[in-house]
Amino acid sequence: MQTEDGGSMLNAVLNRVDSGLDGSLERLFALLRIKSISADTHYRQDCREAAEWCARALNEIGIEAAVRDTIGHPMVVGHYRGAGAGAPHVLFYGHYDVQPVDPVGLWDRDPFDPAVVTVNGEARITARGAEDDKGQLMTFVEAARAWMSEAGRLPVNVTVLFEGEEESASPSMIPFLTANAEELRADIALVCDTSMWDRDTPAVSTMLRGLLYEEVFIQAASHDLHSGSYGSAARNPIHVLTKILADMRDENGRIAIPDFYDGVPDISPELKAQWDKLRFDEQNFFGEIGLSIPAGEVGYSTLEQIWARPTAEVNGIVGGYIGEGGKTVIPAKASAKISFRLVGDQDPEAIRRNFRAFVEARVPADCRATFLSHGGDRAITQPSDSPWVKRAQRALSEEWGREAVLIAMGGSIPIVTQFKRLLGMDTVLVGFGLEDDRIHSPNEKYNLRSFHGGIRSWARILKTLAE
Repeated sequence: MQTEDGGSMLNAVLNRVDSGLDGSLERLFALLRIKSISADTHYRQDCREAAEWCARALNEIGIEAAVRDTIGHPMVVGHYRGAGAGAPHVLFYGHYDVQPVDPVGLWDRDPFDPAVVTVNGEARITARGAEDDKGQLMTFVEAARAWMSEAGRLPVNVTVLFEGEEESASPSMIPFLTANAEELRADIALVCDTSMWDRDTPAVSTMLRGLLYEEVFIQAASHDLHSGSYGSAARNPIHVLTKILADMRDENGRIAIPDFYDGVPDISPELKAQWDKLRFDEQNFFGEIGLSIPAGEVGYSTLEQIWARPTAEVNGIVGGYIGEGGKTVIPAKASAKISFRLVGDQDPEAIRRNFRAFVEARVPADCRATFLSHGGDRAITQPSDSPWVKRAQRALSEEWGREAVLIAMGGSIPIVTQFKRLLGMDTVLVGFGLEDDRIHSPNEKYNLRSFHGGIRSWARILKTLAE
């Protein structure tokens, strides 16, 4: 990371970031210890504790913040207006909730006992939420802390919005944004829930895939059956379900649901050329996860598949006896959780209807299918020529000593779509995660260099956004 010569205020702020890194880590660890698992009702009080912790942290540095109740887990909203009426106004968004830790037996240490460990000479912060999104969220908070400590003010006016349901489909977000639109609206939104291009190259993400999440249940007999007495004669809902799931893709990896590709654009030659310049290492990409053979749509590169093509993935299957040892039953019911990543102008509601019709057309007459929706949102593309994006690129390039690149993301961040639709705001997506951070998996980590460099990067970005 580069440093600046001279006695500029930015240089003083960056020095403050460096000298205060141990304190920044202590505060991050305090947040990481809170078991804010939003999807599990047993952790409801922990989620509130995390919200209250975030509000206190913001108030400590001069961003007036409060915990705001919702129909679910609370939001945290903070405001700073000290930059003056003529300064830009930014909305920074993050989420304090985390994914469940199961299977806990695969963790090397307690997922809520954060530590810095060294692996192959690389210092890593390990804990659930270390990267997604507590570590990323805290890079902005600590950058603001350094500015307030050194300069007594922030270069821009800031509104902060932290939610506690991002990992469980954000059921409270749309009602909250709608009810508080005037309070939350700003010149630009900032989201730190994305990644770098590689360990040394910072990035601004300009394309996000949308998401549709469905759960399907196949009911056969009225109760579980003895497989010796009823085997072959009675329908097995696991057979029915797995056959339907297998039918979703053809032999070339193309999704077979009718009209699924409506609204899917081909990427432009210019964009394809830009991605080619990134020199994506396909062999390393698969090698890091113990695989070697691409398995997606024939005719598209791996980078196109994960950034610009839609998906239909089975995320889990439940049916029958799954305990230790054997139990010879034909289950009465089987279910699967299925997610669709969407691109371009794909309509999640149309895909939901077509998927359900696809399933129902394949269910035998003596079985029935039921469905449960877990929400959905469209894909979104941010203008890459935006002055906000260019300023963020410049700040990142100065900090990391490499030109910040524009990339797409295979994942989905529905709040970005909601900011555009409900508040009329574009979003600058800057993050410091790496491909091997194991988010949503056991042994999640966030490199210490990512955390430190992230704080320094936001310190620079706050200055460039004010110019």
